Amino acid sequence: MRDDASFGLGLKNLTVSLAAPNKLWNDAYESEAEAIRLALGDAALGIEHVGSTAIPDIKAKPIIDIMVGIKRFEDGPKLVGAMEAIGYDYAGKDIVPDDHIFGRGIKGETRTHLVHVVEYHGYHWNRMLAFRDALRADPGLARAYERLKVGLADEHADSRSEYTKSKREFIDKVVADAGLP
Repeated sequence: MRDDASFGLGLKNLTVSLAAPNKLWNDAYESEAEAIRLALGDAALGIEHVGSTAIPDIKAKPIIDIMVGIKRFEDGPKLVGAMEAIGYDYAGKDIVPDDHIFGRGIKGETRTHLVHVVEYHGYHWNRMLAFRDALRADPGLARAYERLKVGLADEHADSRSEYTKSKREFIDKVVADAGLP
């Protein structure tokens, strides 16, 4: 099992707390991406580091978000066995539309990784990459997002779903400015 604690990862389920940027988060992603590549083989057409841990120098929830692109969204449940074999629980496809969610950590207690399985080069794939890339390219925009997140983390410390919902307007604007609906 990969040593998540050495990467500064782990957040109590359903809560929100931000950690200072950690240079090891990219190493944690690389390690996990390799494990996922080996587990899924050709089913994974692309694997990307997304979420705030993929943005240099901003505070983030200490959970690595990984996006895996597959040919057909409907094939997501076929990945459950392979993902369980490397320590992931399948959380379903009803949390985020058109997004199969797999989580790793201590079940029911903490999360260290979330894997979003989406259609490769589909709407969600393109949207997540557009947002990540816009923040990576514009440090001022990344700082504005960080300020928003810090305020929302204080306001919604016990409700990750409200925290996530409250970021939606900012994310939608960034994605629209990048030319995506």
